[in-house]
Amino acid sequence: MGIRTLFAALVVCFALAFSASPASAQATRTWVSGVGDDANPCSRTAPCKTFAGAISKTAAGGEINCLDPAGFGAVTITKAMTIDCHFTEGGALASGNAIIVNAGANDVVVLRGLDILGVTAPVNGVRFLAGGALIIEDSTISRFNAANSFGVSFNPSGTSRLIMRDVTLNGNGNGSTGGAVSVSPTGAGVATATLDGVRAIDNANAGVSISGASTVMIANSNISHNTVFGIRTSGGSPTVRVGSSVITANSTGISLAAGTIESYCTNQLNGNGTDGGFFPAACLPTK
Repeated sequence: MGIRTLFAALVVCFALAFSASPASAQATRTWVSGVGDDANPCSRTAPCKTFAGAISKTAAGGEINCLDPAGFGAVTITKAMTIDCHFTEGGALASGNAIIVNAGANDVVVLRGLDILGVTAPVNGVRFLAGGALIIEDSTISRFNAANSFGVSFNPSGTSRLIMRDVTLNGNGNGSTGGAVSVSPTGAGVATATLDGVRAIDNANAGVSISGASTVMIANSNISHNTVFGIRTSGGSPTVRVGSSVITANSTGISLAAGTIESYCTNQLNGNGTDGGFFPAACLPTK
């Protein structure tokens, strides 16, 4: 091979490598906008239009932010990731499941500042299948109102944590199925959940439904005006502890079919069709 031929070949190789790198590069922070385009690199000055478009350009452990209020569509998350629209409205209007989390065993997924709304043929607002932890903060999840639909359906197949802070859920569930929040690990799954400042109000069926190998703490929450149950256990061996919460105006306030639902005796359980009761009846220590 002559020197000119070799030089030309090297030029072509470098050109191909350079042209390929932007397409394969992933940023630690990306942006979406109502006037963006998923063909963009998802930078602040050239944002994408949807969460699904941005996630492929966001590195594991990275963050997607919203530049302006808009609906950014459904998304499936398969890696550690934060979607944070805390300072503007980050809408996710979706039929089917709005957000699916099916990540690695140690991956932490954070959803913050989102308005998740079900439209025609909704299933679940957030459906968790696998991952180390799911954190939902400062968000509203509503109108996932098909049969068996939940605002949040937490169904880990492994050992996983759910943390919900300052989340409002309303208009979810249908008839005597579904509801606001379900913590129901599958198979050998084990779930640990903390619901702090959760408002499960005006949902069909259950405000909070728990089953399986689950340990759930509910604090500073309002679980009211749900058509059938406020808090219920439905199978397995769950342990539920409740403190500083209001459970009222449900058809049945507390429904215990399995495990325990314990109280710190700082709750307001009254005004339901049937209040039910905590079990064991003795108060948990507060210090």
